[in-house]
Amino acid sequence: MTLLLLSVLLLVPLWTSCSGAFLPSDCSDIHDLDQSRPSGVYIIYPIGATSGVQVYCDMESQGGGWTVFQRRLDGSVNFYRTWNDYKTGFGNAAGEYWLGLENVLQLSVKKRYELLVDMEDFSGNQAFTRYSTFYIESESYGYRLHVSGFSDGGAGDSLTFHNGQKFSTFDKDQDSLIS
Repeated sequence: MTLLLLSVLLLVPLWTSCSGAFLPSDCSDIHDLDQSRPSGVYIIYPIGATSGVQVYCDMESQGGGWTVFQRRLDGSVNFYRTWNDYKTGFGNAAGEYWLGLENVLQLSVKKRYELLVDMEDFSGNQAFTRYSTFYIESESYGYRLHVSGFSDGGAGDSLTFHNGQKFSTFDKDQDSLIS
């Protein structure tokens, strides 16, 4: 597949625990409460009641309950962005967006997550890649990526090579790879 219509990075925890008032920390909390909820935009609270953030929840792929942290559909949002943009997030959860490294970090420190990379080309051909473990480290460690447990759904393994690398943007190149 050469052209991508859809590139989605999704997270689902390997276990969940809910108690007290219902403030979903991710899309799996919403899915666990009502498995008939459709895919769409929801509000989650990654660090508590004051942290509400809109996300796209994929309630269908591979069992549902996936929190989408990157969504690319049609190229309408420029992803050639600064460090600060990637740290805080950009775009709109109803369309193309990046959730933000700080939000992804807050999600990944609360629960163990899997990562699903779901893709579709302009002809409707679909492929995916799944990692049984996914997390990132804090900004002081460069939002270093950790993935393992690769499963191929036709999209190949493009992240294991980057395992252990720090996040980089054009204005803050931190990886150890030659540009």
